[in-house]
Amino acid sequence: SNENIGTLTTQTMITVLGYGVSERLSVMATLPYVWTHASQGPLHGMDGVQDLTLAAKYQLLATPFTSSGTLRALVVGIVGLPASDYTADFLPLSIGLHSQRVAGRFTLNFQSNQRWFLNGSAGYTWRGTVQLDRPAYYTNGQLYLTDEVVMPDVFDYKLSGGFLKGRLYIPVSLSQQFTLGGGDIRRQDMPFVSNRMNFVTVDGAVMYSLPAPRELGIRLGASRVVSGRNVGQATAVSGGLFYTFHF
Repeated sequence: SNENIGTLTTQTMITVLGYGVSERLSVMATLPYVWTHASQGPLHGMDGVQDLTLAAKYQLLATPFTSSGTLRALVVGIVGLPASDYTADFLPLSIGLHSQRVAGRFTLNFQSNQRWFLNGSAGYTWRGTVQLDRPAYYTNGQLYLTDEVVMPDVFDYKLSGGFLKGRLYIPVSLSQQFTLGGGDIRRQDMPFVSNRMNFVTVDGAVMYSLPAPRELGIRLGASRVVSGRNVGQATAVSGGLFYTFHF
């Protein structure tokens, strides 16, 4: 808690474009616009375009797994880079960390014949340095006489399950992130871009494709940070529209 901030509210509008190159390969791009707002204190929120993320997903295999269903293995390659010159050194009101990212992810999916599914996914993210608008900073018990911050890498995993049949898709998941390095927020100080940010999140969603036109889908979801280190105890609600173009 911090009386200079009160409750932090973050709103995000994300544009997502995906294209199915083949039955095995698909590509995707996302671009968020983010607003932050503090309920009390002298600090003003920020808003702007955050980071452009490009990803490619490839299905390594899809094979019958006993008589119960189908097992799939997928790999994903991800590249992310800041899409605007926003300030990262103003957490928790910054709209992002302004770090270039390269990530890889491996996923196993089991789809049962009864339409239940299970997923297990793990990813590793390499993060580039962040440049600050000041010549020195102090973190993790050490003074650095430079404007460049070396960002620790991140490992995460996600376990999910749910129901998928026809127009209805209901996933429920648990995910955990580990920052591989970084210090803690200092007492009476702002959070810092390279802080160790670990957390566990649970979330669920419902997605439904309308009967007419079936290309239009509606998604509603909610998530909760149930434990964390240098991460706020946050609840998120989301809604989205998806439209499929057939070529």
